Amino acid sequence: MRTIYLIGDSTVEDNKEPFRGWGWALPRYVQEDVQIKNHALSGRSSKSFWDEGLFRPVAEGMQPGDLLMIQFGHNDEKDDAERHTDPDTTFPETLSRYLDAAEENGVQPVLMTPVARRFFSEPHSLMYTHGEYPRAIRELAARRKMPLIDLKLRSRALYLALGEEKTAELFVRLKPGENPEFPEGHDDKTHFNAYGADKIARLVAEEMAKMEGLREWVRAMDG
Repeated sequence: MRTIYLIGDSTVEDNKEPFRGWGWALPRYVQEDVQIKNHALSGRSSKSFWDEGLFRPVAEGMQPGDLLMIQFGHNDEKDDAERHTDPDTTFPETLSRYLDAAEENGVQPVLMTPVARRFFSEPHSLMYTHGEYPRAIRELAARRKMPLIDLKLRSRALYLALGEEKTAELFVRLKPGENPEFPEGHDDKTHFNAYGADKIARLVAEEMAKMEGLREWVRAMDG
């Protein structure tokens, strides 16, 4: 069975309700002979994912002909030494470790820019977050001649088309008393609910369907 391996942070991981990453929803968009192994984990950057040994089981499990989809950037911008990388130096250097490991195993790596956050300054004006990390990913993909899914661009376009209120429906929002872990309620601008995870997974599949070498992994897109 063909396998797509996912590595990244909480916006990708399966997680638990009410939180869902887009990797949780991706299986419904792939071909029947494709399985998803989602190794993404909350709070990780490209650096901490590597340093903690979280990539080791991925490297050991990958087989020639598999896919490795890589989405980091949300936590690389954090200030702590365990996660922080510099977009011009250590970030592309760390990402290259994953690319090298994939190629050495006959696996096709796919670079992805981080999915956009929900920060509107006006109903149809979205703030640009993630700094220079998306640029660094685009440049690395071009330099290494790797497939790139610009999820930052696609998700941002989706949010702007939906507007502030409709976009909020994609994210975890809890009323006071609705969830015991958030007794005062919660209005998340980064993490998706199941509905939002599905919308983003569809964007990923749509982008894959446009690319030679990736389109055969996904189902035909309707509508």
